[in-house]
Amino acid sequence: MSDSPTKYTAKDWDEVRAAFASSIMVKTPLSSLAQNLDGPDWPVKGKDETPAAYIDLGYDEMVTMLTMKGMAAGKADFLISLLKETLAFDNPFGDMVEQAQASSAKDNQLLKNLAKLGIAEPFPIELTALSDDTKEFCKLEKLSTLGEFCVFAQDMSQNVIVGGDFRRLLNALSHIDEDTLTELLPFRKGTRGLQLLEALVQLSRSASPAARAPKVAEWFKADLAALQKDLSSGGSLTRHLVVLGNPDAEKRATEMYYLVTTGKTAKKGGLFGSLGRLFGK
Repeated sequence: MSDSPTKYTAKDWDEVRAAFASSIMVKTPLSSLAQNLDGPDWPVKGKDETPAAYIDLGYDEMVTMLTMKGMAAGKADFLISLLKETLAFDNPFGDMVEQAQASSAKDNQLLKNLAKLGIAEPFPIELTALSDDTKEFCKLEKLSTLGEFCVFAQDMSQNVIVGGDFRRLLNALSHIDEDTLTELLPFRKGTRGLQLLEALVQLSRSASPAARAPKVAEWFKADLAALQKDLSSGGSLTRHLVVLGNPDAEKRATEMYYLVTTGKTAKKGGLFGSLGRLFGK
């Protein structure tokens, strides 16, 4: 990427900023885009230092903005080059959006593996135990379900490097790694489908259990109804929780069961007194 102020013209800027307006990378930090291209870093840091901060400006306005931030006029060429080269990687994503609906399970190994595991494609990503960063990435890419994750992951350009929990889930689904799936999804090793009790444990570890509880209750509505029916007929929660094989997990699931069925957080003083009936005590 050259610092020469004469490499690109206002016409070049108008073309690239118009093209970038519909890019999924429009709110990605310029520093991250530069790192992805293995070139010089973008000199200004900050979460607001994204293509979106510049593409509504005319060429002269853009140069003035860069100058006000302490950058030489040649950085206009850097910015244009950065957006042009990013678009070369971005285009496969645009094609993928159009192709997503046409993708069928028979052509997508990740979707095949979901089916093999009995995991429903519409399961919401927000109800997984993926990291906040990964969830935010999925949100930016408009991925709201595991099925959409699988289509995106299989079809994305191999030039795109992903890490963290995105890569962990991708690998776990690719190789049916049940150990990792139990960490990222409410999945129980050796079973098919997603499980209510595991979802309750993961709910207890989320940042805002009370806000997320109604969504867990809605998704696992049938499982929750079956559990409540058994308890109302004299069954005990202890018998159900034993499959978790962990006292801490059992305690967490109990507390979250109370939350999703009453909408209230159990208070420490009366927690086990009020929940004793659930354990058949």
